[in-house]
Amino acid sequence: MAEEKLDVGVIGLGKFGLELALTLSSLGHNVVGLDAHEERVRMAQDDLATVYRGNATDITVLRQLRFEDLDPVIVSVGDSMEDSLLIVLALQELNVRNIHVKANSLEYQKILNRLGVNHVIMPQHEIAVQFAHRLGTPGMLDVLPLGEGVLVRELTVEAWDGKSLNDLSLPTKYRVIVLALRGKGAQHYHFVPAPDQPLSAGDRMVVLGQIEHVLKLNP
Repeated sequence: MAEEKLDVGVIGLGKFGLELALTLSSLGHNVVGLDAHEERVRMAQDDLATVYRGNATDITVLRQLRFEDLDPVIVSVGDSMEDSLLIVLALQELNVRNIHVKANSLEYQKILNRLGVNHVIMPQHEIAVQFAHRLGTPGMLDVLPLGEGVLVRELTVEAWDGKSLNDLSLPTKYRVIVLALRGKGAQHYHFVPAPDQPLSAGDRMVVLGQIEHVLKLNP
């Protein structure tokens, strides 16, 4: 089944909003950009098919551009919390259900949550958390926001030399799963590795699990 194409609205075409809009567009989704600044609109027009200049705090503007038909709508107005809040209220009045809002503080996140906005983006906070984990956890590839922190980490096989995934019973004993395996000296990973394949010292494996479980592994 082909991936469904989204009709996305991006309000605020600063660094974050523009990069988001461009990436969504490159993935084949339909993106409508809106910003109050002429220079930002002009820059976005080179790469986005549909860009408007307008005041998104004015519900009339949003209604004229039919933002109620877009799903999702991302609000990336970092200059003013007041403007961001007014835009959210206008979108809610238009019955836009799927609203994602960029927030620069935990206080604003709390306000948005009280307004019923459950999709809050905090780029600086998320980058800081990721960076801290990368510094403190060698081999870490990503921390996934799936409930309690879920860690994807690359490990090098030593103690598990000669054992297979079946022998190790990682999901049962350690509550982690192996996503991919790369033999020593190989250039590419093999995803969903065969469970009966013996491991060799120097092999690289990518494992996924809750942070505390992954950090206990000593392969």
